[in-house]
Amino acid sequence: MTITLNGEQVPLEGALMLADLISQRYGEPRGVAVAVDEAVVPRGSWLSYALVPGQRVEVVTAVQGG
Repeated sequence: MTITLNGEQVPLEGALMLADLISQRYGEPRGVAVAVDEAVVPRGSWLSYALVPGQRVEVVTAVQGG
């Protein structure tokens, strides 16, 4: 299956939960917010949120500094 992750086409192996995608790509998800198809997905829903082909996932990470 293929999704769009931060504007880039990304092929994925089989079914994948949102939490797994975030963990694989970003490691420990501290300071991370996720939207799927322009709707914010609360962190508490990541474990049960199954990705489907064609979805657009946007991941935003907080950056500290000035």
